[in-house]
Amino acid sequence: MAEFPTATKAIVTTPPKDGQLSWDLQDVHVREPKEDELLVRLVASGICHTDLVMSMIPPEYGGLYPKVLGHEGGGIVEKVGAKVGHVKAGDLVLLSFDYCGKEECHNCADEAPGYCPEFNQKNIFCEAEHFKKASGESAAGAFFGQSSFAHRTIVKEKSAVNVTDLVKSEEELKLFAPFGCGFQTGAGSITELANAKERDSVVVFGLGGVGMLAVMAAKLRGCRTIIAVDRVQSRLDISSSVGATHTINTKDFANLTGDVVDAIKAIETLGSNFILDTTGVLALIEAGIQALAARGQMILIGVPPPGETLAIDPVTLLGPGKMIRGCIEGDAKPEKYIPQMIQWYREGKLPIEKLIKEYKAGDFAQALGDMHNGSTIKPILIW
Repeated sequence: MAEFPTATKAIVTTPPKDGQLSWDLQDVHVREPKEDELLVRLVASGICHTDLVMSMIPPEYGGLYPKVLGHEGGGIVEKVGAKVGHVKAGDLVLLSFDYCGKEECHNCADEAPGYCPEFNQKNIFCEAEHFKKASGESAAGAFFGQSSFAHRTIVKEKSAVNVTDLVKSEEELKLFAPFGCGFQTGAGSITELANAKERDSVVVFGLGGVGMLAVMAAKLRGCRTIIAVDRVQSRLDISSSVGATHTINTKDFANLTGDVVDAIKAIETLGSNFILDTTGVLALIEAGIQALAARGQMILIGVPPPGETLAIDPVTLLGPGKMIRGCIEGDAKPEKYIPQMIQWYREGKLPIEKLIKEYKAGDFAQALGDMHNGSTIKPILIW
């Protein structure tokens, strides 16, 4: 395997079977980095809900299989391509998303690379022949420019954030592994997109990693009211310890939309200024729109099931000046925002250790189960 000289292990994803994702830890080889790529030895990889979604896309709908997913991670650079300038072998990196970075790209030039028109091509659609299985079959990589579900992987230059001067040890690389996607998305939605302030009221639907970081970010911004909404009491309890001033448990709500609106307005009579949905549940999104204050913003992060649509009477937005907006990657530029999150952690403002549980990479099935039942908020796979 001269073109794939580096032996490693990777979680290989094959097409879903009987409605279940199909992951398998395998021995593979990874190819050499090209001129704008790095070879990185992963220390840890975060599991994000997007990995699960992308594992369930049937091949006939454009799902490329077999492939290696993963788009959060921390590791050490082993090789760099000839045109890579901001990192060298031995540097510590946290991995995030890829983007074009061209001067003529309006959003990249505006430091909003999550909205780069090449985002899907560079992040969602994998590239063929990054890995070679023992059978000789190729496996795709470059998911979010990285495919971090591998002990060693090829990483696109812009997907790597150099944190050599900011991270003190490999243990911290493990702790910070989720910064590149889920944690960045949650915190950035509040500090970058919403730019929430002390006078604002914030509601967060869904308390996974994204939602919990939104709660923490609202607290560090000093928001006067922070309402956390979930159906798992243990997560609501954690949210109270990291910044939520109020919690709403929806487990026994018979009318999800109406009951959530009533619960929010019992706390904020005039509604909330920012309501963030991480669930993709349309009944909650509808509740959020109704529970917005005048000039409030409904921020959408969670992805609804394919084909589901939302019916909106424009007049309900027009009069009170309400806004519905999407959010990708927290509206943040990783090379600036990840160092900022590390600083907030050092200042005690992002107690992410309360959210993380480590698993050996081979125990990914247990990690997925704990993630599904709500007992683990952010699972980290250790290589």
